[in-house]
Amino acid sequence: MALSARPLEIAVVNWGVNRRFLASSLLVVVLAGCHAGHQNSSATEASPSFKIYKLRGKVVSTNAGTGEVTLDHEAIPGFMDAMTMPYKLKDASIVSELHPGDVLTADLLVSQNADADVLLDHIVVVAQGRPDYKPAIVYHVPAPGDAVPDFAFRNQDGRAIHLDQFRGKELLITFIYTRCPLPNFCPRVTHNFAVIEKKLAVDPALYTRTHLLSVSFDPEHDTPERLRAYGAEYIGSDAKSAFAHWDFAVPQKPVLIEMAKYFDLGMTAGPDDSITHTLSTTLIGRDGKVVRFYPGNEWTPEEVIADVKQAAGM
Repeated sequence: MALSARPLEIAVVNWGVNRRFLASSLLVVVLAGCHAGHQNSSATEASPSFKIYKLRGKVVSTNAGTGEVTLDHEAIPGFMDAMTMPYKLKDASIVSELHPGDVLTADLLVSQNADADVLLDHIVVVAQGRPDYKPAIVYHVPAPGDAVPDFAFRNQDGRAIHLDQFRGKELLITFIYTRCPLPNFCPRVTHNFAVIEKKLAVDPALYTRTHLLSVSFDPEHDTPERLRAYGAEYIGSDAKSAFAHWDFAVPQKPVLIEMAKYFDLGMTAGPDDSITHTLSTTLIGRDGKVVRFYPGNEWTPEEVIADVKQAAGM
């Protein structure tokens, strides 16, 4: 995953009907990197040995020289109690976009190697200490009940497909790119989908009422042929019938841009033709509306299957 310096993206987040009144004061700083599209040449990006914790806190101060931000943060479940301390930003270039008084959420990346690196990534400013930002892009965070647009793609067979054709089924959609280098990002999400695929297949009644869709955000490289080869690695077969329940698809660039906004997917070009990105997975009900949104990579196949069963009334 590429998390090195890159053009900064800041956007207002629309948190759904129940929190739309906050839209004008919410900012997203898209800093995450992914293995194929967010791969960097740095050691931290090339290493899968980071455990991810969720953090929420208020900015006390920033240090542009060291690329650090001091936070007064809440307890981090499973890691540490509430305290005030400095943290290094994975992308030091965004330190100037943070200000004392900002309240933010972030991923805390804790190295599992001897170096014990601790980095902040995927920063989201949820309340501003200095409300003078001018966001260029509005991102939508999928919320239960939100109607999903009928986005169109071309799948691994080169066939045109679109979301509305899956109406009547519980649809799981996630975003990947086949060149992603970090095992904890695209490969992990796709592996989890492979586990879900196998577990759903054990229950024929549930299997027929569900579908999986992995969407690439790398239209320049992820051709149908490449998507088929990538999918076959996880499905375990290259037969046409093997993709009957799980499509791998890619939209055209204009559609991709709108999808990224709708599904809260941050992505920017990284060095060496890599892509820096966040992770986004959504369960869409048979009525074409959002059932649940899963940001990041902490969700488990068991958790998602339980949600699918509940949505399907089984």
